[in-house]
Amino acid sequence: MDAVNIALELAVQDPAGVRVAREVGAARVELAQALALGGLTPSPATLELAREAAGEDGPEIHVLIRPRAGGFHYDPDEIAVSVRDVAWAVANGADGVVIGALDASGELDLDAMARLRDAAGEASVTLHRAIDVTADPAATLERAIGLGLRRVLTSGGASTAIEGVETLRALVTVAGGRIQVMAGSGVVAGSASALVATGVDALHFSAKRAVAGDGPGIRMGSASDGVGGYEVTDRIAAFAVREALGI
Repeated sequence: MDAVNIALELAVQDPAGVRVAREVGAARVELAQALALGGLTPSPATLELAREAAGEDGPEIHVLIRPRAGGFHYDPDEIAVSVRDVAWAVANGADGVVIGALDASGELDLDAMARLRDAAGEASVTLHRAIDVTADPAATLERAIGLGLRRVLTSGGASTAIEGVETLRALVTVAGGRIQVMAGSGVVAGSASALVATGVDALHFSAKRAVAGDGPGIRMGSASDGVGGYEVTDRIAAFAVREALGI
């Protein structure tokens, strides 16, 4: 695939991130909160302001629907919450949603996925990196195709996309143009060209920069080391990926 034609998707947490995505010419953003936890469903106001930041000619807004951190095997209440979140997001300006649910055996939960897909109506639906923790990503890809999903976000079953590059190449072959394959996880300027060379349809990256906290070292939660820092979308890092691809 010609690198110039590769679609870029930026994972962002706020309107400022959407504005960076617009500047860099991204086709889409995946809107979430708590990217340090792998991403969770963003708040209603975050979607509203992200929509405003994108404007009429900016990137599409695709909302991550994930009710909690941890694995992707959800109980009935968590699925019910996610179904309503999908419907709300689409009704309130999301161009698409990003979903994933596994059953007790660790395979794609077809019933839950069908409910989430149906709640999205005509909006675009992406299977997220739940695929990467299934035993057979190629088989999971076929199930996603059977569900009629638009695309799949994957690192090729590895912690980072560049580590899973050979599996990504194989998944592109399996997809055969029936579903879009988007490479994501740890994508930076130095790995972008090699990932595009696999034939994927899009690159997904966060271009994050850590901002140090300024509060006292008081523990604020079981997953926290204190007030701590946070992450923001870095314009320079985002443009570095684009420039590495010659766009």
